[in-house]
Amino acid sequence: MSPADELVEVRLLGLALDDYRHAAAHHDELFREFALVLTGEPSPGHEVPGRLLALSEELDERFGGFAAAPQGELQAALDRGDTAIDLTFHVPPATASASAELRELLAAADEYCGRGDLLTVAPPPEAVAFREWYLGEFVAQIAGAPPTPWPERRRGPQAAAGGASRAG
Repeated sequence: MSPADELVEVRLLGLALDDYRHAAAHHDELFREFALVLTGEPSPGHEVPGRLLALSEELDERFGGFAAAPQGELQAALDRGDTAIDLTFHVPPATASASAELRELLAAADEYCGRGDLLTVAPPPEAVAFREWYLGEFVAQIAGAPPTPWPERRRGPQAAAGGASRAG
């Protein structure tokens, strides 16, 4: 295995499951509507849905296998009714650039939704903050930064660390 192929550990600490559910629900709604938009005639202004859906598919193909175990832990925590979880991913370094690109496209999608051309509205600020933290942790930790727990990120540096009901 070459150094570029080595996996990097990324830890998502204190991932609040209610915040995850809200962000995931908006994400799912957005992707469903974007898929519908793309089934019609191509028209100007639909570059964002096409690029976002293509990137999502590419990321799933390239990195989906690395998320299988943490996603299983996440689903188990949701099923148990936990309030938060710590997750550990082992991902290739290329995950950082992919996460950064996804962040940019999702921000463009927010603007697209904000124009009112869709049924899906732009996500609320809390969902954007959660998404920025989630994807930002991959970018930052792969670059060598320590993990920043979600409660700390959400409430600022004065918040107490921790808050996870189960460690991953």
